[in-house]
Amino acid sequence: MGCIPNHVSIKIDTVSTLISEIPSVDSLSTESILQGNALESEAIYILREVAAQFERPVLLFSGGKDSITLVRLAQKAFYPAKIPFPLMHIDTGHNFPETIAFRDKLVAELGVELIVRNVQDSIDQGKVVEETGKYASRNTLQTTTLLDAIEEFKFDACIGGARRDEEKARAKERIFSVRDDFGQWDEKNQRPELFDMLNGKIELGQNVRVFPISNWTELDVWSYIQQEQIEIPSIYFAHKRNIFLRDGLIWSAEDDVVFRAEDEVVEERTVRFRTVGDMSCTAAVESEADTIDKVVSEIRASKISERGARIDDKRSEAAMEKRKQQGYF
Repeated sequence: MGCIPNHVSIKIDTVSTLISEIPSVDSLSTESILQGNALESEAIYILREVAAQFERPVLLFSGGKDSITLVRLAQKAFYPAKIPFPLMHIDTGHNFPETIAFRDKLVAELGVELIVRNVQDSIDQGKVVEETGKYASRNTLQTTTLLDAIEEFKFDACIGGARRDEEKARAKERIFSVRDDFGQWDEKNQRPELFDMLNGKIELGQNVRVFPISNWTELDVWSYIQQEQIEIPSIYFAHKRNIFLRDGLIWSAEDDVVFRAEDEVVEERTVRFRTVGDMSCTAAVESEADTIDKVVSEIRASKISERGARIDDKRSEAAMEKRKQQGYF
């Protein structure tokens, strides 16, 4: 066989060097993936599709990290214009005060429209009945208030911050999730979603729940908050708080919302909240993570879902799925 010419040998060596410098899949960290903006680009594409396909969309805003992330993504999706749809908060009356204060501050800074509808109004109107007992919560009751608000404003698309990694029922739901005239979700009758083709066609009376960060994980969200330097409510970070223990969970004792028996002793501990739901159904975790970098490091090491501290998900194995079938987001 003949010898390989020198110039060909040089090219082969160059290609070999380039190949050796390509990182393996195993070596890619969450940060390097986020730097490529794949998740951000997907979410922005989804938000723009919502604006293009629907007449009256709304962003469901709870004041938690996921909905705050959605607001930042919406800012980027439509910059330099303002976010072209309102934010809506279904206020249960059991929200953490820090969350409400942050909500009002963010809305004022961005100059966006905020719609607030209260679960207490639904209770006063006799549409729902307040729960009783030590685990009483308004989490389920807010579904009625949400459906009434959708009907009141004729919203045809409701954008939410649910993610597939949170809970098994959410793992089954599409990015464009069609709900019937009663807001109900039929998990056995979902549209196929092929690649990036999102079908927003609905019949009169139906609406779609849209989940732009469905493919993100909890760590993805925290890494994005870290990367974008997004401000979030203080209760996400470690702080001293009066708490009491019940069934192995840490409950806040700084309000009149959470039921506490006489034999449940109050003590001070350093805690934070991984998820921000109602005070009546969200437990804290012991933590020293008082900065975003420490929180990200803590999440990396965690083997428990953030919703492990949500008592409303523990009522039964299918608690979330049943709520979604009834119209929950």
